[in-house]
Amino acid sequence: MKKEAVIKKLAHDIELLREEQYGYIRAGLPRFPAFFGRDSCIASWQLLDYNAGIAKTTLDILMRLQGTKQDAASEEEPGKMPHEWHPNPSAYKFVPWPLPYYGSVDVTPLFIYLAYLYYEKTTDTHWLESAWPHMLRALAWCETYGDFDSDMLLEYERKRFGGLTHQGWKDSLLDHLHIKSPVELVEVQGYYYAGLTAASDCALMLKDETRSNALRKRAEKLKAYFLEQFWLPRDHYFAFALQESREPIRTVTSNPGHLLFTGILGSEHKIRDMLVSRLFSPDMWTPFGIRTHAESDKDFNPMSYHLGSVWPHDNWIIAQGLKRCGYLAEYERIKQALLAVYEQFGEIPELYAARGSTLERIPVACVPQAWASGALLNVLLE
Repeated sequence: MKKEAVIKKLAHDIELLREEQYGYIRAGLPRFPAFFGRDSCIASWQLLDYNAGIAKTTLDILMRLQGTKQDAASEEEPGKMPHEWHPNPSAYKFVPWPLPYYGSVDVTPLFIYLAYLYYEKTTDTHWLESAWPHMLRALAWCETYGDFDSDMLLEYERKRFGGLTHQGWKDSLLDHLHIKSPVELVEVQGYYYAGLTAASDCALMLKDETRSNALRKRAEKLKAYFLEQFWLPRDHYFAFALQESREPIRTVTSNPGHLLFTGILGSEHKIRDMLVSRLFSPDMWTPFGIRTHAESDKDFNPMSYHLGSVWPHDNWIIAQGLKRCGYLAEYERIKQALLAVYEQFGEIPELYAARGSTLERIPVACVPQAWASGALLNVLLE
C-alpha cells in the first residue's frame, strides 16, 4: 500500500463530497449529503493542512446561519450554531424539522475552537476581526442558553417534539443512551474549555486583555468544577454524562478520550494516565481502533451505530489528544489501526465493526464520509 496512492484516494473522497454551489464538504454519501455543523467543524480541523479554505467556508456558513432568535420548532437560540442545513431542503432527505435545524449542543463551542485554529493557521487578523462578533455571540450562548441551570456546564434538552433526543455526536431520535434530560456530556465540557481558552488567545491578538483574562478565568473555574463532577475515583474513569438528577452515567465509552486535546485535564497526569489506560483496555481497544462503547457493558453490540462500533473520526480526535499530551506510542497505535482498516477495505468508511481480529462492514455506514476520510488523510499528511 503506497502512501501517495492512499492520499490521492482520500483527497478524491473529499472533492467528491464538496458541494458545488457553496463549496462546503457534505457530511457523507449516500445518507447525509448536507452541511452538518459538527461534522463540518471536525472535518475542517482535520483538513487544515490539506486546504485551509475548507475551514473558512465552514466558518462563513456557520456565521451566516448563527441563531438570532428563540424558535422551538427549529431549536434556534441567539448565538447558537446550526446542527444541519441544506441549501435546497426540498431536494434533501425527509427530516421532521425545519432547516436550518439547531438541535446540537457541541457545534457552538467547536465553532469557537475552529475559528481559533483557522486564525492560528493563516494569521489573518482581518478575518479574525470580522469573525470576533460571532465568536462573542457564541460564547454568550454557551453562558446562557447552553448553560440554562447556570452551573458552568453545557447541557441539552430537546425543545421540539420529534427533534433529536440526544444532541452530542452520538445523536439520535431515540434514547439509545438511556439518559434523562437535561444531559451534560463529558466531551462537550472539554470542547467548551477549549473554546474559552481559544477565545482568550484571540482576544489577546485583538488587544483586549481584559476580556482575555475574564475568559481564561472562566475556563479555570470550569476545569475545577468539571473534574469535581465528572471524575469517578472508584472507577478510575470519567462519567459519560450527568443526567437530570445530577447522577453520573458510569457507562464506559470513548467520549472521555476527547478531553485529551482540550486542555481541561491540565496538570492532572495521574488522571490522564488512567484515562488513556482505560481507552486501551481489552474491552475498548481493537486492532482497528477504540470502540465507542465497552465490550463489557450489557448494551454492547459491535454492529451498533453508537454502542460498540468503531468510528475513525472518534479515534482521530482521541489521537490528537494523545499526541498533544505526549502519548506517542498510543497515537501511533491508532494511526496504524486506521491504516489497517484502509488496507482491508480499500477505503475508510464512516464506521465499522471489530470482532476480535476480524473487521466487518456495517451496512448503514456512509462511504465516503468526510470526517472518516479526513481523519486518515490528516495522519498521512503530518
